[in-house]
Amino acid sequence: MVNPALQHPIFGPDIKCPHCRQTIPALTLTDTYLCSRHGAFEANPDSKELVHLQSGRHWRQWEGEWYRQHTHPDGIRFEIHEALDRLYTQGYRATRVIIAQRYQDLVKTYLERGAPWRGQTDGGTPRLYGLPVEFSPPPEEVPCWDVINFNLEKEPGVPLRYPYFRLFE
Repeated sequence: MVNPALQHPIFGPDIKCPHCRQTIPALTLTDTYLCSRHGAFEANPDSKELVHLQSGRHWRQWEGEWYRQHTHPDGIRFEIHEALDRLYTQGYRATRVIIAQRYQDLVKTYLERGAPWRGQTDGGTPRLYGLPVEFSPPPEEVPCWDVINFNLEKEPGVPLRYPYFRLFE
């Protein structure tokens, strides 16, 4: 008799699609999950990554959420930009970006450096989209940074109130 656990890929009988978040089934006796909208994803039991077969994009999971593993600076920059947009539409403002240390070499040429002649006192602080950038501690110290890509710090408290909201109050 075959152990039922061996009939499915490493993430179980189904997962949430990293793209559309729909529950997608595993194909029995394979390392593949199949999304009707996005195609096949292959689970790699050695690296614990999910690979989208059409695009070659790699994903890793942390606490039930999928995080794309970037190989090009535009991918991580685009993801940060999208997160900033979502935060802004919720009425918050980001105050700092913390990027996973593994992306430091990938993004360093894209970071803005302040010039002291422009009136900035922190001329050496790297910035991205105008926000100060720091890099995470090593994953040996904080394991989540081996999977997650970045974190946005936002202003504490209630969402910002924009002047045009007053028109509708």
